[in-house]
Amino acid sequence: MRDAAAESVSVEQIANTLLEQLGCCGGCCPDTAPLPSVENVIGLIHDLRDVLFPGIHRNRRREPGSAAADFSSQLTRIQSRLRLEISRSLVHSRQAMLRIHGAEAPALSPGASELSDRFLARLPELHRLLLSDVEAAFNNDPAAKTREEIVLCYPGIEAITVYRIAHELLVLGVPYLPRIMTEWAHRQTGIDIHPGAKIGGSFFIDHGTGVVIGETCEIGVSVTLYQGVTLGAWSFPRDEDGNLIRGTKRHPTLEDRVTIYSNATILGGTTVIGAGSQIGSSVSLNRSIPPNTIVTIEKPSLKFREAA
Repeated sequence: MRDAAAESVSVEQIANTLLEQLGCCGGCCPDTAPLPSVENVIGLIHDLRDVLFPGIHRNRRREPGSAAADFSSQLTRIQSRLRLEISRSLVHSRQAMLRIHGAEAPALSPGASELSDRFLARLPELHRLLLSDVEAAFNNDPAAKTREEIVLCYPGIEAITVYRIAHELLVLGVPYLPRIMTEWAHRQTGIDIHPGAKIGGSFFIDHGTGVVIGETCEIGVSVTLYQGVTLGAWSFPRDEDGNLIRGTKRHPTLEDRVTIYSNATILGGTTVIGAGSQIGSSVSLNRSIPPNTIVTIEKPSLKFREAA
């Protein structure tokens, strides 16, 4: 039975209570910098993907001879929007650090304009890396008919594309935007790649659902992961006051040409999977293995009995 007193509370009273708990004017305080727009950041993903893989996700035809002008126009629009969202991120992050640590953080340098320009200068290298990822998918998946099909349809390539964009922003020191991007990709694809992970070229995630790649993972060249793989932390170290110690390496390292099959779990910051190794389905590891090692679990036995 509902509480009659609760039903009699007015909307105004509820609003006032919430504002009192928030301790401000509902997130609209004039001295609080606006956060970056999630909608705009997702829009930037679509625009950047259109530059990196033109004509695939957006069926837009270019007139002969106009490609350079069209690309320049697209990049100019991206540059303007990126500067705005980076600026918002920098200012709000600085204010948040002030609230948390109680001392004013130094002004962040370089600024939004320089950071966005540095990011755009990395697009040719991003494109090269992504082409190697697409090629790895084509060479490792017999179901793939064309490279265009891979870019258009494969969730693994979508997640890797967003990760590579976000990683570049993170390396440049841009707050908020990288996590907005990879968490959006996580929701879209079921693949969770932290933007702080370091991943080499020719990276292939097959099927992909449930893959988790932690912040301090280091992954070499020509690595393949199947669905359900977790590259996670074995433990979370804390200081003498019980606070989490941040910035330590918590997640494993996979050297070149490693293959991890479905539902395998590899944990720990000191765990290194040697080059050319294969980790079988459902294996759980928290220690290093040398190069060219195959790790499997014993095949379970099946038992049959007559139904009652």
